[in-house]
Amino acid sequence: MSMQKPSLPKGTRDFGPIQMARRNYILDQIRSTFQLFGYNQIETPAMENLSTLTGKYGDEGDQLLFKILNSGDYLKNVNAADLEKGAAATLSKVSEKGLRYDLTVPFARFVVMNRNDLTFPFKRFQIQPVWRADRPQKGRYREFYQCDADVVGTDSLVCEAEIILMIREVFAKLKLTDYSIKLNNRKILTGISEAIDAAGKEGPLCVAIDKLDKIGWDKVQEELLSRDFSNASLEKLAPLITLSENFEGKIQFLKKFLSRSEVGLQGVAELEELAYTLTGMGENLDFVDFDVMLARGLSYYTGAIFEVKVNNASIGSVSGGGRYDNLTGVFGLSGVSGVGFSFGVDRLYDVLEELDLFPEESLQTSKILLCHFDEKGFTYGLSLVQQFRKAGIKAELYPDLAKVKKQFEFATKKGIPFVGICGDNEISESLISIKNLDTGDQESMTLEAAFAKLT
Repeated sequence: MSMQKPSLPKGTRDFGPIQMARRNYILDQIRSTFQLFGYNQIETPAMENLSTLTGKYGDEGDQLLFKILNSGDYLKNVNAADLEKGAAATLSKVSEKGLRYDLTVPFARFVVMNRNDLTFPFKRFQIQPVWRADRPQKGRYREFYQCDADVVGTDSLVCEAEIILMIREVFAKLKLTDYSIKLNNRKILTGISEAIDAAGKEGPLCVAIDKLDKIGWDKVQEELLSRDFSNASLEKLAPLITLSENFEGKIQFLKKFLSRSEVGLQGVAELEELAYTLTGMGENLDFVDFDVMLARGLSYYTGAIFEVKVNNASIGSVSGGGRYDNLTGVFGLSGVSGVGFSFGVDRLYDVLEELDLFPEESLQTSKILLCHFDEKGFTYGLSLVQQFRKAGIKAELYPDLAKVKKQFEFATKKGIPFVGICGDNEISESLISIKNLDTGDQESMTLEAAFAKLT
């Protein structure tokens, strides 16, 4: 029998000890921040009923769902006529479950199923993998983690203000100091399309404007003309493209620009109230960039929209979100408004790596390795190792009798900074010699002194 070489499914990857330590470093900062703001963690199953998932992500999304074959004889209900009709006719008979595609739809299902037990406004966060049958490419995987926080059951702009504060808190903890939280409001985009006499066309308007960074204003104009926008509309839009005022200046400009659009003015008022709320909390608009051209995930958002970009890093946005009016409507519970956002953990990882911001100690396994020359030293080390651990110090004992040089090499390779030498002198005086592998300094001391040195 030939040996089979192991492999991974396309678009998935392993996380070794270094990656895990670094990911956990990121997730610990995010988790503690969510908890600081009163969010509670939930988890939902990896698989959902297909009826829950289908039709929620558009046709394209339905194609990208991973389906799970029914267990047992999954072909038992399929007949020749079904097969002739093709995959769509056969699917419902061979599969009733699929892997979740995002965390939002499962969250909506959770809220509807548990609505009588939850306390509203309900603040939840969720950090779990999702699966998409996408074409794998650089930076795009078929299994990746999402990290979402949402508040449902209130329209209060305190929630939007706190999202800004949470993003700033997480970035401060991760030592990221150069980034912008781009902010806009879906109602302003609707207002803009009304103000340039293209009412109802905010969809195509935003799709084109979204490419401004990549292709420039000239090309965006060409695209808008090809989508039946008039030259007059483009002339009216032009001043917005170059708008470079500060927050207050943009607000005043929009009040004039949107004076004929009720919904547009409502969006401006919401942004003003958001700024006012931050001031009331003793905070400010640091890192916030009001971008009147920001348009994301339009179909879905109804109020504030956010997108966070780290400057001087090659990766695009690392976080985004917004307010939606009717999260749970598809499951028969209408009128549940909410606001949510997510951190792209994989992207944050790449940014911190690129900017060299991971702390050294995030990789540290043990603090000390106990080494020995012989059976007697090994037995002495055995009597010490648990005492180090009980003192809260990550410690291990080299498990085999081996040359000391080999034990030291093991510590160096594993990134263990100190070795504790258990030799005859140490044994007879109940001491331990602590050697710093980085500097080569070595001194003999009592156990208590060793604990003090290593904590």
